[in-house]
Amino acid sequence: MSLMKSLMGAAAAVALTAGAALAEPALIFDLGGKFDKSFNEAAHNGAQRWANKTGGTYREIELQSEAQREQALRRFAEAGANPIITMGFAMADPLAAVAGDYPDTKFVAVDVNWLDAPNIRQVSFAEHEGSYLVGMMAAMASESGTVGFIGGMDIPLIRHFGCGYAQGAKAVNPDIEVVANMTGTTPAAWNDPVKGSELTKAQISQGADVIYAAAGGTGVGVLQTAADEGILSIGVDSNQNHLHPGKVLTSMLKRVDVAVYDAMTAGEDVETGVFTMGLAEDGVGVAMDDNNKELVSAQMADAVEAARKGIIDGDINVVAYYENDTCPALQF
Repeated sequence: MSLMKSLMGAAAAVALTAGAALAEPALIFDLGGKFDKSFNEAAHNGAQRWANKTGGTYREIELQSEAQREQALRRFAEAGANPIITMGFAMADPLAAVAGDYPDTKFVAVDVNWLDAPNIRQVSFAEHEGSYLVGMMAAMASESGTVGFIGGMDIPLIRHFGCGYAQGAKAVNPDIEVVANMTGTTPAAWNDPVKGSELTKAQISQGADVIYAAAGGTGVGVLQTAADEGILSIGVDSNQNHLHPGKVLTSMLKRVDVAVYDAMTAGEDVETGVFTMGLAEDGVGVAMDDNNKELVSAQMADAVEAARKGIIDGDINVVAYYENDTCPALQF
């Protein structure tokens, strides 16, 4: 073999190696960080499961500011990452601005379902269905007849959680009182455990003895204070039962990990379009494990399973907040 051919062969090998590296997926975490023990951490777990199973690698970034959203998208797209997976509704506008500039790149938008772009896979969840189930559990566990809901940023998505929760609670006890608070109106509301603690104490003073937190990293403060004050809490997105064993009634699972794992597994061939993951798709559910088994009675478990089947079969209709931007079961 001539020297020229050897050099050409080496160059080709380097090019192929570089091309393979550039095709790896990328994951953009929302504000709050990948170890928020909730939404972002579920995404991280899905990505790690893919990496551990396949031996593959992926790129990632933890956003620190709103300005980084579009920057991160363009940086990964220019580097050849494919697909690029984004976390949270706030990525919608940056995706709308960027996706058209990179038609050969696939994007996956978790918690987005309204964009018009051929190269985006949009994954949303029927959070109200899973929240209905934990609302039932809250009402069955409550001794005071008052339960609470603490949301993160005041947006329709979080009201969607609260609306389902209230419907489930009232299905068990029509007279139950559901008190609700949002942490704030800016993205900082996702990572304010101190405010979460303050809101928890305020709801306890109103009689709440079970509180559901749908607030990202802020929920860590809710669960901690609930445990300290001797009441029950309900976690969200990831299984948070282990954070305070015997004190967290359950967690409303939102299978963000599955959405991320599936997207990375499909790679550049990931199917685009709009997809919804509800109870029927095992996209939402309730967490049962050794950490909460003493809290969940057989009656409670049976009631939840019956309701789960009823929702899937269409016998129980859980009204979505999105249907008319209001929730008769709960005043925010």
